Amino acid sequence: MTASPAVLPPNRDFEVVSLIGCAHGVSHFFHLLLPPLFPWLMKDFALSFTGIGATMTVFFVVSAIGQALAGFLVDRYGAARVLGSGIGCFLVASLLLSVADGYVGLAVVAALAGLGNSVFHPADFTVLNRHVSPPRLSYAFSIHGLSGNLGWALAPVFMTGIAATAGWRVAALAAAGLAALALVLLFWRRRTLADPPNSLQALDVATPAPLLAFLRSPAVWLCFAFFFLITTAFGAIQNFATPILQNLYGLSLAAGATALSAYLAGGAGGILTGGFLARKGDQERLIAAALGTGALLAVALATLPLPAWSVLPVMACIGFCTGIAGPSRDLLVRRAATSRFGQAAYGRVYGFVYSGLDLGLALAPLVFGGLMDRGRFAAVLMGVAALQGMAIVTAFRVGGVTRQAAG
Repeated sequence: MTASPAVLPPNRDFEVVSLIGCAHGVSHFFHLLLPPLFPWLMKDFALSFTGIGATMTVFFVVSAIGQALAGFLVDRYGAARVLGSGIGCFLVASLLLSVADGYVGLAVVAALAGLGNSVFHPADFTVLNRHVSPPRLSYAFSIHGLSGNLGWALAPVFMTGIAATAGWRVAALAAAGLAALALVLLFWRRRTLADPPNSLQALDVATPAPLLAFLRSPAVWLCFAFFFLITTAFGAIQNFATPILQNLYGLSLAAGATALSAYLAGGAGGILTGGFLARKGDQERLIAAALGTGALLAVALATLPLPAWSVLPVMACIGFCTGIAGPSRDLLVRRAATSRFGQAAYGRVYGFVYSGLDLGLALAPLVFGGLMDRGRFAAVLMGVAALQGMAIVTAFRVGGVTRQAAG
């Protein structure tokens, strides 16, 4: 196994983390290229909720498949080039959206945006693992997660604000401008993210592994399952929290949306806290404590007669607990990648594992939508708790398998 990167000056690590954080924020912004514009698109193209919502299924299916494949490109051609291609896809998708004239055009936009999104996790984590000093990796993973949340937060305000004043086509052009700026930034600082000459060929030459050997690793499959479970739970809350809380607690639409915002804000705070806690080691126990607490709070929301005023802080606490687990989960994947395959397989392992994230987000509306249609709102929260419980089991299994492989 190749040794970890040497401890570099803080300013060097800061530059790498800042660039990757910016790229990750852009990728999350483009998760929401279309959804904020749904009211305008539905009106102009006479679309139903089911029809317009299917564009996001296209996005996540393409992203899931592309993410599993993008890791190979990262390992072969380097992360910086692949990152640039992803942002290029966002640029083209935005330009096509500005001239779209029907549903087929929107589906093509969703597919291109999904393809662009597919490259970021394998590329981002390859750069962070290869360029950031190991003592600062947990902080780097924390900032990486936080920047994604900020991208989510910016997109609705940015897109709806422009669409409301100048039209949705102008909003699409403005998004294209954002992608162009990110592409210029990456090109300008490309040497910061690029691997040294011949480093891709030099990695792990003493113990070369077949290209698809990682698919025979139980730890990799367990990481995939972990991501699928936690993001299916997240997708259930992200999609349905507002109507669930309206029906269970009689909250208004505005109050339910505020509770969802509290969940997302709590997640951002948890990610920052989790970066410091993960550095102390024992990531499996930290994940278990965080997700276990979040699961118990979800069960409490589903089963206890809590006062309405308590819903917002409970949702914030659930988000905080979920966020705490983020940096630890990324360190677990690093252990799964390096325990047998070393740095040369970072792209492949992260790409495959994170495709479970997109699969979970794509399936969550389908898995829980039926429960919502039948009015089983508490059952959705119980399902979230069950998924988080299963994720805890997989995290402990990853830890055991990787320690066995390393030992």
